[in-house]
Amino acid sequence: MKLSRTEEELMNHLWKLKRAFMKDLLEEYPEPKPAPTTISTLLKRMQEKEYVGYEAKGKLREYFPLVSKESYFSKHMKGLIKNFFNDSPAQFASFFTKKAEFSESELEALKEIIEDKLNKKK
Repeated sequence: MKLSRTEEELMNHLWKLKRAFMKDLLEEYPEPKPAPTTISTLLKRMQEKEYVGYEAKGKLREYFPLVSKESYFSKHMKGLIKNFFNDSPAQFASFFTKKAEFSESELEALKEIIEDKLNKKK
């Protein structure tokens, strides 16, 4: 199940902090800060989706991610490739390199990453 934009924003704060109480999460937001009830509702939904867990510390709850940022992003990217690029990583790479207007050095760096990955598969 995918996170909403507001849930992703909150999740990014939680990934950054690793473990956080409600007050810690609220501090991460710029002014005007969301209401604590809004954050509480988002956290509850994210727990139901099994992205966030918590540990009771007295009357407070310390929240932590149940899914790594890398894992979430990887799953999101696979869905994007499947839905928009006919499940073809090559079509995605072609679009990505043409539209992003990378410099020659950036393209060389991408090439090295791909070559390294290919060498490890041999």
